[in-house]
Amino acid sequence: MSNTSRRDFLLKSGYGLGGLTLSALLPGGGILATPVLAADFADPLAPKQPHFTPKVKSVIWLHQNGAPSTLDLYDYKPELVRLAGQEIPPSFLEGIKVAIRGGTGKLYASKRTWKQYGESGAWFSDLLPNLAQHADKIAFIKSSTTVGATHDISILKLNTGNLTPGRPTLGAWVSYALGSANPDLPPYVVLYNDKKEPRGGANNWSAGFLPAVYQGTAFRPGDSPILHLEAPEFVSAAEEHSNLDLLNRLNRLGQERYPQDSELAARNRSYELAARMEVAAPEAVDLAKESDATKELYGLNDEVSKGYGTNLLRARRLVERGVRFIQVVSGQLEVAGDNRDWDAHSNLDENHGKHARAVDKPIAGLLADLKERGLLDSTLIVWTSEFGRTSYGQSGNGRDHNPWGYTQWLAGGGVKAGTTFGQTDEVGLQSVGRKVDTYDLHATVLQLLGLDHLKTIYKHNGRAERPTVVYGEVVKELLA
Repeated sequence: MSNTSRRDFLLKSGYGLGGLTLSALLPGGGILATPVLAADFADPLAPKQPHFTPKVKSVIWLHQNGAPSTLDLYDYKPELVRLAGQEIPPSFLEGIKVAIRGGTGKLYASKRTWKQYGESGAWFSDLLPNLAQHADKIAFIKSSTTVGATHDISILKLNTGNLTPGRPTLGAWVSYALGSANPDLPPYVVLYNDKKEPRGGANNWSAGFLPAVYQGTAFRPGDSPILHLEAPEFVSAAEEHSNLDLLNRLNRLGQERYPQDSELAARNRSYELAARMEVAAPEAVDLAKESDATKELYGLNDEVSKGYGTNLLRARRLVERGVRFIQVVSGQLEVAGDNRDWDAHSNLDENHGKHARAVDKPIAGLLADLKERGLLDSTLIVWTSEFGRTSYGQSGNGRDHNPWGYTQWLAGGGVKAGTTFGQTDEVGLQSVGRKVDTYDLHATVLQLLGLDHLKTIYKHNGRAERPTVVYGEVVKELLA
């Protein structure tokens, strides 16, 4: 090994060890690009105290990939129905630049049947009959806005607050600020039901300039969602333990010699966590012991909702086991004969009919299950998308991208349930009054976790960075 560095030896030998799935915590399985603070050498994921008493312990971030039309789900607009088929009045376009990429741009009314639910009287279309039963658990944000109108850019902003790669995602900030509540599982997990990674890939669960140990760990679809978790068949348990002991001894010697080498400290941490995950992770995602009634509750008996329902049931199991941030991304529905996500530039009714069927029962099941198990008060559910869709039509039967006004919602601990904040104009194109940007949503989520977004700081290149970049305000009207 005279021509091979100790670090090269560790990297090259790593994948021969069972359980090195946590190499996913380092981009491309590589070395950390950002130094870990000296205080974090011993255990960068050790639990940390929040700024004040938190309302919730975990977040389940439900990203509806492709951007559904909330005009066809939650935002009932009688005036849009009245004006359907007409050119959009110029007054509704004031202050925005519209690039219509197809169709005539005439106002397009939802074809759904609408009804009010619960004591709150919240409007739901017939696309979400199961979720509608939980209307009084939800706090709607109907004045959501963002920047950008292309999926990759707006998804990046949704998750990181920025329009270009390089900043940490919200889940990474939570991991950095609070550490892990379970030493045997990563604090930040990503679940998706498509065969391939969602749009934008790992940039949307990246640690950015934070130490890479804080980035999300992606659990893939299927019965074996964690790659490289089991030891190779030709490596016995005794050999594996012997290899890990050797690595630990080498790491300790190296850290004593080079105490400022944070890259090696983080790599050592990933080995140790991966070894513990060999036992904890398979049990956490194994649904075999869940009752038939629970599987039915999450829609696992329907091929269309099975993939998404499996992820939400796994999300509940991860919450039970102390995972801080679970990011669930809805994907394509090849099983339903549609290889698109929610991105309905055409055939909106057909597209949304399938995707609503895929998510409606699982999300309703998640809310009911968390409530039954006493977990809803300590968990925050965030239903979100990269933007909304326009009130004018496209391609005759679809809608274009809309960053100017759309609906998102919160449910769970600390949330003022059964309320609505903000509104869009009479045709549902632009938010009116106070708008809720991504930064405001992030600040509000952090507040419920006991974190002041202005005091959640990481020093990078001599600059004090925070999750909400340059601005952001907690939406106090959403808080109980």
